[in-house]
Amino acid sequence: MSISLILVPLAVATVAAVHAATADRDGEGRVVCQVQTRMRDETLLAAALRDTGAAVAAAADGITADWAGVRAGFHRGPDGIWTAHLTGEVDEERAVEIVRSVDAAYGRQVQGAVLERLRAQAPAAGLRLESEQVTEDASVRLVFAVQERDR
Repeated sequence: MSISLILVPLAVATVAAVHAATADRDGEGRVVCQVQTRMRDETLLAAALRDTGAAVAAAADGITADWAGVRAGFHRGPDGIWTAHLTGEVDEERAVEIVRSVDAAYGRQVQGAVLERLRAQAPAAGLRLESEQVTEDASVRLVFAVQERDR
């Protein structure tokens, strides 16, 4: 008997990457865009930011990411979800574009973490990984064989 799992990357899932976006100006007249995300895991978020080419600094109260001309400050809301506050050469459209690229990178990080966990926990569940295939759309297909348990 075998079990096939197909992990579809979050980047192609139908869940919206960005829930809300607002723009305002700070005291110095710079545009400040605030975008709410669906991201929760701090380690995966930092890795995703690095994947997009950002210089990342983590602190106790949040994460800062810098791209050319744009700075994003990520802070956790009461619901545990990160909100991005973007300043610099950014408008609402650019802010949403940045967060979507971070969201896609975050999805790849989540997918990688899930794959790693599946590979590590399969033997304890009586499963042996027989094959792994990455498709054109970055979906991953794992085929596990169910091993006979000693009685």
